[in-house]
Amino acid sequence: MIEWRWKQFTELTSEELYKILQIRQQVFIIEQQCIYPDIDDLDYDAWHLLGFSPEKELTAYLRVVAPGKKYQEPSIGRVLTHVNKRGGGLGRQLMEVGIQRTKQQFPQQGIRISAQTYLENFYRRLGFESIGEPYLEDDIPHIEMYCST
Repeated sequence: MIEWRWKQFTELTSEELYKILQIRQQVFIIEQQCIYPDIDDLDYDAWHLLGFSPEKELTAYLRVVAPGKKYQEPSIGRVLTHVNKRGGGLGRQLMEVGIQRTKQQFPQQGIRISAQTYLENFYRRLGFESIGEPYLEDDIPHIEMYCST
């Protein structure tokens, strides 16, 4: 059973922030070999969804950036699951909780994401539609996607 924590940046404990930065570094910089800055000013105004295992290990994470900060709509990004927890539906569960919390926090607004293209069908099954053409972000193919309310 995953324990979900939904917090603004200022509510994060130093231990939670450390675990977030640690797993983001592991997934985005080391695993995906994306040698670009992960930490940006968007974290300050974002909501952070943390998924902890019964052993208190951070196993899933995403952040929700408020409307007007990155896109006109709220956006979900930095979506990840721990490498040892993949393939069992945790990513879907993470996104379902994230979408639900985003709609509660920002009612009557759609949600925008910048998805890695290999995950396009995954996000379609969650209600997102592709908009525009694929593009490179940090040398990784992405596509913008949108989910209406």
